[in-house]
Order: sequence, then C-alpha cells, then structure tokens
Amino acid sequence: MTLSRLLCYFSSIIRNKYTINTQITTKELRVVGSEGENIGVLSRDEALQKAQADGLDLILINAISSPPIAKIASFDKWRYQQEKEEKKQHAHKGGELKQIRITVRAAENDLRRQAQKADEFLKEGHKVEIMMALRGREKSPKMKGWVLEKFHAFVAMITEEHRAASEPKPGGRGMIMQIVKK
Repeated sequence: MTLSRLLCYFSSIIRNKYTINTQITTKELRVVGSEGENIGVLSRDEALQKAQADGLDLILINAISSPPIAKIASFDKWRYQQEKEEKKQHAHKGGELKQIRITVRAAENDLRRQAQKADEFLKEGHKVEIMMALRGREKSPKMKGWVLEKFHAFVAMITEEHRAASEPKPGGRGMIMQIVKK
C-alpha cells in the first residue's frame, strides 16, 4: 500500500470517529463558539456558513441532546485536545494489569529475571499478577506449604517497594497473587 493510500485510509477512520461539517445531518443545532460562548440554536446551513466565515470547522459534540450540540473550532486543534484529555484520564487509571508466570521448579536465575521484570512493571505504575503454574503432584495439599514457601521467596526477590493487593490463592492452574506499588 502506498503512503498516500495509507494516509487516506487512516484519515477516513479518524474523521469517521467524529461528525464534522457536511457530515452533520440534523437540521437544527445548538452552536457553541470557538471561545465557548453560546451562539444559540441555528440551522445546520447557518452554522456551517458561520464556521466557514471564521475559517473553522463545525464539530458535532453531542448528538443525543435535543437539539444536538455543535462547536465551531479548528478540527485538528479540537481533536488534539480530546486525545490529550483521553491520555490524561488513562494515566489516572493506575496502569494495566501485567502478568508474570513462573513455575515451582524454575531455576534461581530465571526467577531473578522474572523478578526484575516485575520491578520494571511496578516502576511504570502497573499492577502485577504473579501466577505460579503447578503441575501434577505440585497441586496436592501436601505440597501446599512448599509451594507457598517458593512463592514468598520469589516475591522477596522483587526489590521495588510493593504491597500485596491479594494474598496467594489457588486459581486456574496454580497459585495467583497480585501486587501493587506502595
């Protein structure tokens, strides 16, 4: 695919996410100016003329209300502000849940490497779910003490300050525990 075709494809996706200018089909709109001032209820054509006279776009903000709300603004600047707000909200969420999978019989060096990965995730602000996969006899109640001992030894290898969001509990095919940064 050529670059121009890719740009055309992606710009159509971005433009389809928002309804702007002639894509707006409602007859009447409550129009808000570029500075946030309420212009009033106008027909779509009047609002488009007003936007084009200012060299700006007419962007549909809320299609559900009656009459729908549209804003006169530069589409690119408005979209940039929207994306910035979305990123800010995503940052406040507290990060994703990252999973680290280990086994009871893993070598010490492998466990250290996984502990370093958990440190990185915690530094980035993510929650970390540690899953210790158990097989065969490792799942038996007799082995539970040994498995928990190995589990706590692995958690002790994690150098980043953390607290347990949940204690080790059986789940899936092994033991699961979640930790978060203090």
